[in-house]
Amino acid sequence: MTVHFIGAGPGAPDLLTLRGRDLIASCPVCLYAGSLVPEQILDHCPTGARVINTAPLSLDEIIHEIQCAHTNGQDVARLHSGDLSLWSAMGEQLRRLRELDIPYSITPGVPAFAAAAATLGQELTLPGVAQSVVLTRTPGRASAMPSAETLANFARTGTTLAIHLSIHNLSLVVENLTPYYGGECPVAIVWRASWPDERVVRGRLATIEVLVDDTMQRTALILVGPVLEAEDFQESSLYAVGYDRRFRPQSADSPFANRADGEKSRL
Repeated sequence: MTVHFIGAGPGAPDLLTLRGRDLIASCPVCLYAGSLVPEQILDHCPTGARVINTAPLSLDEIIHEIQCAHTNGQDVARLHSGDLSLWSAMGEQLRRLRELDIPYSITPGVPAFAAAAATLGQELTLPGVAQSVVLTRTPGRASAMPSAETLANFARTGTTLAIHLSIHNLSLVVENLTPYYGGECPVAIVWRASWPDERVVRGRLATIEVLVDDTMQRTALILVGPVLEAEDFQESSLYAVGYDRRFRPQSADSPFANRADGEKSRL
């Protein structure tokens, strides 16, 4: 028996991975975060599967359901939205399962920030503009922030910020970031990325608050940084003519020349 933790993706049912789909189809028990995981994904559950919405359950109740399945020798598909590595509350479940000696596996999913970038038609790292993306959030009722993980500290880098779970703190975001990015810095807010009713609001730090209404709650992602409007960025060296690389040596003297020939001979 194994508990399969599966990242169900940002919302669109077809952004579920093939591995995730196949695991769901193989499990007679499915626990899913009903507030965020679309019900269409449950269509992959086998006929007769026990399907449980964990939104109203406590951690103890969730673990109890898993223990019951373990006793019956039934594999469990445990579905969380997005990717499991970020704000999924998976860690506390894994700790309990290790204590109970219940085996588990982890299947990653498409994260919300990647879905939001796709909606925007945007690369979040551009040469000479930003080469890092900071995934962060503001304090909430469920989780405090470590003292060093402040928006101001991250803003000092000047790179792209992907601020999750913080639309309710938009004024705080603007207040903390403006001294470092300036009021003209572009901002994009993507609400329910990849869902049929997704919405996008673009603006600047100085104006974004008046552009957002109260209907954009909870699942909105705030992206901030010059990369959102950059057009004069330099092209990557990766595809540049004259750039010597393993798969495109530029001369017989290239350290990659013999290596490339050797690879071709093996094909």
